[in-house]
Amino acid sequence: MTRPSPKMIASTRKASSRMADRNTPFIYNEWYVGAFSKEIQRELLARTLLGKRVVFYRTESGSPVALEDRCPHRSFPLSESHLEGDTIVCGYHGFRYDSQGDLIEVPSQKECPRGVGIHRYPVVEKGQVVWIWMGDPELADESRIPRQSWMEDENWECSSGYLYHKGNYVSMHENLMDLTHLSYLHADTIGTPDYARAPYEVQLDEGNYKLTRNVVPTTLSPVWGKSTGLNDRDTAARIITSEFISPGLHRVSGKFYDSALPEEQREEFQICTAHILTPETHSTMHYFLVHGRDFATQDEEITEFMHEQLFAAFHEDVVGLGILEERLEEHDESVYEVSVASDAPAIATRTYLKKRAMEEHDAEAVS
Repeated sequence: MTRPSPKMIASTRKASSRMADRNTPFIYNEWYVGAFSKEIQRELLARTLLGKRVVFYRTESGSPVALEDRCPHRSFPLSESHLEGDTIVCGYHGFRYDSQGDLIEVPSQKECPRGVGIHRYPVVEKGQVVWIWMGDPELADESRIPRQSWMEDENWECSSGYLYHKGNYVSMHENLMDLTHLSYLHADTIGTPDYARAPYEVQLDEGNYKLTRNVVPTTLSPVWGKSTGLNDRDTAARIITSEFISPGLHRVSGKFYDSALPEEQREEFQICTAHILTPETHSTMHYFLVHGRDFATQDEEITEFMHEQLFAAFHEDVVGLGILEERLEEHDESVYEVSVASDAPAIATRTYLKKRAMEEHDAEAVS
């Protein structure tokens, strides 16, 4: 068996050191999705985000609130407490906090200490999701939220769901950046044998990376073929773009049509899926998903069929990358990884995540 030379292995390891992995610090100064809008109600919702415990609820006026999930008196979780109006009453000693996180009452004494409270995280509700800023609140610029207009377009039909992923968010970004794996990991759901070998184009701009595959002609997998009516043809076109948008968001968009028809006669079918990745810890992740289409928008049967098929595939990602996570835990210094040409956008993504993380980490160390 031919083994790479020590020089090649050293070069590969050096390149890998510039890329984010499961041990890379989190990027806190960024917008992430903390919950679907429908999850945040008048009950207290506990969630760990980027290693920090957060409690969500809605005020009586309907505004979402996110606070540190810890009473600073004796660290009792406020998510195990209760709401009275817009305030949380700690379930241990009754300390009361308002929606700004300020301590406003201590039952055991008349005077409430000033300047005591818990951290309040900036949140913004956009359509189906609630975005949260886990870093420096002074840097929480709402204009930086990666808005997806199709999610709010009345001409698009959307469905959503959630998966708990026992893996690192960096690996999931890489998984989504190169969909070559559709031909193998998803062979029984959304993949086709010709997908991995189809020509592709890449676009590598700082902080925004794309890979587009042109699978033409092809036979569509059932989730696309049945829903578009192109399931009985071997002349279908499947154009898919996978795009890194931010540390918390990856978008896969695509269009389908019959390539045998002249361009002016083609009916095009468009889809988008927002893969919303919010780290829980370095080895677990909240996986929020919103899928949309601009065709058959009134057909509930197609909505249910596509949702079922797509989530079967997304579950395959969770299982497959969960296995990968287990193997990564076993790796020692003798292990190295190689990359190929189609990995360029994934490498760029991981390099960008590592750069952002270390810049933030180093800035905090200096301050």
